[in-house]
This record gives sequence, C-alpha cells and structure tokens, in this order.
Amino acid sequence: MLKLIHSKFLFSSLFLFLQAALIIQAAPKLAYTVSMEEPQTHYFQVEMTLTDMKQRYLDLKMATWTPGSYLIREYARHVEGFEASAGNQNLRAEKINKNTWRVYANNANQVKVKYKVYAFDLTVRTNFLDQSHGYLNGAALFLYPDKKLNLASTVTIKPYHQWKEISTGLQSVGGNKWVLQAPNFDVLADSPIEIGNQEIFTFEAAGVPHSVAIYGKPLYNQQRLKADMIKIVEAATAVTGENPNRNYTFIVHCGPGIGGGLEHLNSTTVQTSLFFATTEKTYKGFLGLISHEYFHLWNVKRIRPIALGPFDYENENYSNMLWVSEGITSYYDDLFMRRQGIYTPEQYLEIAAGSITGIENTPGNKVQSATEASFDAWIKNYRPNENSANATISYYSRGAVIGNLLDLEIMGATRGQKTLDDVFRYLWTEYYKKQKRGYTDEEFKRAVERVAGHNLDAFFKEHVAGTKTFDYNKYFGYAGLKLVNQQEGKTEAFLGANTSAATGKLLVTSVRRDSPAWQHGINVNDEILALNGFRVGTDLNALVQMYRPNDKVKVTVARAGRLLDLEVTLTNNPTVSYKLEKLPNATPEQVLVYNKWLRI
Repeated sequence: MLKLIHSKFLFSSLFLFLQAALIIQAAPKLAYTVSMEEPQTHYFQVEMTLTDMKQRYLDLKMATWTPGSYLIREYARHVEGFEASAGNQNLRAEKINKNTWRVYANNANQVKVKYKVYAFDLTVRTNFLDQSHGYLNGAALFLYPDKKLNLASTVTIKPYHQWKEISTGLQSVGGNKWVLQAPNFDVLADSPIEIGNQEIFTFEAAGVPHSVAIYGKPLYNQQRLKADMIKIVEAATAVTGENPNRNYTFIVHCGPGIGGGLEHLNSTTVQTSLFFATTEKTYKGFLGLISHEYFHLWNVKRIRPIALGPFDYENENYSNMLWVSEGITSYYDDLFMRRQGIYTPEQYLEIAAGSITGIENTPGNKVQSATEASFDAWIKNYRPNENSANATISYYSRGAVIGNLLDLEIMGATRGQKTLDDVFRYLWTEYYKKQKRGYTDEEFKRAVERVAGHNLDAFFKEHVAGTKTFDYNKYFGYAGLKLVNQQEGKTEAFLGANTSAATGKLLVTSVRRDSPAWQHGINVNDEILALNGFRVGTDLNALVQMYRPNDKVKVTVARAGRLLDLEVTLTNNPTVSYKLEKLPNATPEQVLVYNKWLRI
C-alpha cells in the first residue's frame, strides 16, 4: 500500500513538473530590434517580435505621454510603415484608434511587426536622430501589447556604423552592450538611450557607480564637474541615508536653444547650452538642474503620490501633489548645493528671497492654488499663453516656497531637532519600503504633522489648497531672519504692458492683471506707437518713467489695421523685490535654527 501511494506521488510530481516546464516553455516573449541605417533621414526602424502569444488578434499600443512630463503628446503621430507577418505570410493589420494597431495573428506562434518612427525633436521627452547621434525615449518609440505591461523584453540596438557608444540605465545581456533587457514596460519606458560617439566619464558616489554621457562637446572642466556632481549625489543620498541604485546614468545634451531635464528610475536626461560652464552663474544653474533631477530618484520615482503609478500610458494621470513632487524637489535642488558649500549662505538666502519675489510678482499666485496647479498640469502648465501669468502659478515655484516654509515650520516647532528631511525619511520607510505604494494627499499632510508635532490644517487649507499670502516673517523669524521688500516706499510710474521688439515692431506680449494697461484696454498684439505724442522706441518703460503715478497719458496703438488713442492713468509700480536680512538680536534658538537650515 505504501509502495502504491509512493508511486502515485512520484507520478503526480512528474506530471506537475512536466506541466510547469511546458508553461515556462510557452511563456510569451517580447523582443525589439532598433536600427538607424540612414540617420540623416531621422527615422528609427523598429522590429518587434512577439513569441508564444497565440492569440486571434494582438492589439499593440503606443503611449500617449511619458512619466514626468504631464502632457498628452500623441507619440503615435510619428509612426509610419506599420506591417506584420508570421513566417513568410503577411498578416492583416489595421489601426483601430489613435494609438492602437490590431494585428490579426490567427494564433500564430511568432509574430513580427515592423514600423518606423520619425525622430527629429531633441527634447528630454521625445526621440531624435541625425548624423551626429541618436536619442530615444521608450514611451515614444516602443509599441507594447495591450494588457501586458508586465511582460519582460529585450532590446537589440543596431547602431549606425560610425557610432561606438551607448549610454542607458538598462542592463545589458551577456556582456553585450548592444543587447539590453527590461523586466517590464514601465522600466523600458523609463530608460532613455543615447547612441553615438558621446564623451563618457565615470565616478563613484554614495557607493554607486555613475556614468556621465555628454553629447555636443561643450566647454567645461571635467574634473570640477565630476567633483561637484559627487557632492550633489552625496547630499541627496543623505536625506534618506540610502541610495536605491546599483548604477546610475546621466545623459547630457549640449546645444543651442535646448534646456530642461527629465527624471528616470536610474538615469536622467538633461539639456543645456554648449557654454553652460563659462560663467559661474550658468555653471551653478546647470548644477541645480543636476541636483533637481537626481533628487527625483527619491521624490517621484519612489516616494510618490499614489496617483502616479501604476501608470495609465494612454490617458492623463491626475494628481494634486505635483507641488510636492516637483516643487519641493525645486526647494531641495538649491539647498543641496548650499549644504555642500557650492553656494555660500548669503548666495543661498538671495536665491530663497528670489523665489518668493517670483511668485509674489505673478498675479496668478492669487488665482490658482498649488493643488489646482498640480491637477491642471495636463492642460495648463505645458500650454502657457499670454494670460498664463494672470491666471496660473507654477507648481514648481509655489511648491518650492511651500517646501521652504514647511522646513522652517518644522525646525521652529522642534527647536532645530527635526527638518523636512525627516518627513522624507518617514515617507521612504513607510510607503516605499514597507507598504510598497505611493502616499495619498492626506498621508503626506499627516507625515508633515507627525514630524512637526502639531496640526497643520490651517497651513494646508490656506496655502496649499488656497491662495492666501504667506506670513513670511513668521517662518523666517524662526531662523532669525526677516523678509524686506526693497521696493517699499519707492515711487515709480507703472503701465503693466510687457512688450517685445523682436519683429521690428513694439508689440504687447502680455498685460498684467489689474494694471493700468489691463484697466484701460491695452491688448496683447497691440503695436505701441507713441506715448503722449512721443514716438516710442524699443524701450517703453524708459518713456513711462518720465511720468509719475496718477499721471494720465495717451497711448497710441495700432490694432487690426487701425490707430487708437487710449487714455491711461498710471499707478505706482506694485511689483516687489525681496531680500532676507538677519534680525539684529537673534536668540540662541533662532541662531540654532539658522545654522541647522543652512548647515553652518
């Protein structure tokens, strides 16, 4: 009897083993091959091989946006020449909506799909190809099988024959740098690839090897840049005490008229001028960009609003919390540079005051809240118009100021024992590591309150969900500082029309809300011809300064082919220019907070 049971057990085990082996053998496989035989035409050729899908039809999709850049960009508009086959037989395929191709696979064991992607837009979120290099973003290049985002894939790059280098955060297969692997589409979409003859240098920081790939041959000191990038990596890692990467890749594009950055899971792409390192101001501005994108390793890619992942690549992914994800990252990017001595305390205080000046001189700061700016990023932030400054505020700039004030509030409440760093350590541990998910809006607020030790309902209601002006001196007072408006008491005539003479005509480009120009009907696109009968050159403000507040002036404009005389009453200039100054008799507690904040 025992022998019979034993035999049945062996038979069942063997059957299950063989069944599992068949399942493994039949697991769907996905592979891409990307070639660029004629880079001067700006077309990538993509071949997609789907094995063991065995479906009547396959729906293949192109993402409509890329994470970190919150705008529907319709990448499918660049796809051409779609065709599919199984063996030697062509398969019927049709496009069923703007970003979906249906392939009638007839349960074929292996399906090959070929298509081309036009790539001539050198931004951090699109594809580019010419005779000098190739750059691709996964979301903008690779189709993916519907409902199979978790499917692993390999990517074989066939570079143009003159190119020898490849830079990406993706891992190679078998030591072949031209064959890459991704565990799922999320990683594939989140790993840009630079191909060409870019300059590459490496360094180690926070125990992690870093690679820097620079396209464009800029004028810079490599050793200085390397030393400063190490400082930024160390400062960012110190917030949580852990660096999540095995390796990290910086892709740097240098050229005329480009700029910006986009964060990724273990890489970033940043763009800047060829001459970014020729002045201290532009060099430190570039370091600030590096600092910003690197801190996104934590704040966004891992410590994230729950709305931002898992991603829906076809539709908007709405969040109220971009003021945290982008804005507080903007606060930290300069702060890291202060912590590492790249900025002096005085230089950093000038930057902090400048951030406040920026939002308080933006009328939209009193119209749109930080949460509204975050939610409406998809329709407003990336689509500015001539009235944007009157109706909106950047979640970057207002969020940075909110982050600064929350940091001071925490330090003031805890007598310098806690900082905003402690909030991010808690979010890192509780939501990323322990619960393995993003945080909700309310959970972020509770995390700040937990560290500060008191309720912050009023702050979040009035300043985050609302547009109430901050009591700046309350918060800076914790550090023995006061905010001073350097324009206070000055008399200066103000019209409120911004102009440009780029076309040879002095045209109105924007009109400030509630200004004299706004109240008396000066319009965007009006050509300013004269003020009180005097011909206006290229500097309208110089002529306005001949007058005083409350003076009435006649502004002559050309509008739609007609000349108009508009009577305008000038006012005093309402704009501000802030500076942070030390209080004359700071208490020991204020000095402690000041030193804690600025790492003195």
